[in-house]
Amino acid sequence: MYVGQVLKDVLKLPRPLAPPVVKLERRVDAEYGLPSTHAMAATAISFTLLLSAPQRVQFQWEVGLFLAVLLSVLVCLSRLYTGMHSALDVICGVLLTAVVMATSYPLWPWLDEVQLHSRFSPVLALVVPVLLCGAYPELDHYSTTRGDTTIIMGVASGCWLGYWLNQQRGRTFEPEGPLPVPLPSLTAASCVQGAARFALGLSVLLATRQSVRWTSLALVCRCYGESPSNPEARRRKEIEVVYKFVTYAAVGLVNTVLVNRLFLLLGLL
Repeated sequence: MYVGQVLKDVLKLPRPLAPPVVKLERRVDAEYGLPSTHAMAATAISFTLLLSAPQRVQFQWEVGLFLAVLLSVLVCLSRLYTGMHSALDVICGVLLTAVVMATSYPLWPWLDEVQLHSRFSPVLALVVPVLLCGAYPELDHYSTTRGDTTIIMGVASGCWLGYWLNQQRGRTFEPEGPLPVPLPSLTAASCVQGAARFALGLSVLLATRQSVRWTSLALVCRCYGESPSNPEARRRKEIEVVYKFVTYAAVGLVNTVLVNRLFLLLGLL
């Protein structure tokens, strides 16, 4: 996602013109177009899960491949349908993801080992994303790319740190028995449990987001003599990057540590 977002602001290639394109989505209209980071995210998530899941869960590979292709294609087509990207934007996003995944795939076991066991992992989890956010290219006009990138990097940093903490404390929430484990049966009880997990997790994460966002924004704005209610102040790089990174790093950390412990405490794991 960082690679895709940075490329947008470096290449500065426009989104499809309207008309003739009818745009059904306007929130990110100020962003540049190529590559489509929605296409990148959908492809990366689907196929990363497909490639890594067989080590942990038993499932039919053909079904997994069909679902990965289906999700990727639907998201890519949705970007064309909503008028937000051209076919070239989407194709480049998919190809770029394929290159990143193909080159990084041999390193996945090593990266897992470093992330979970290295004593330098907490430092890397914080320093690398902060440096990348600080090095984000300057914008010639304000768009949501820098803020969205900071959110993504913040969540990744918090989750990384949370996984390391869980590993050090011996609370990894791993499934019982030898891996890969069979998929659990879909029953009414499991659906209720899943809904309870979703509601509890979402409530905790929303509360974390709102409280940390308000506090961090107020503190950062005070440091720069700005009002938190001033939208122009919130767009300043030194303010936007800091408060969004802190907010979403907290969300990632709470998600991987506190939420799982609540599930364990309430018997929802």
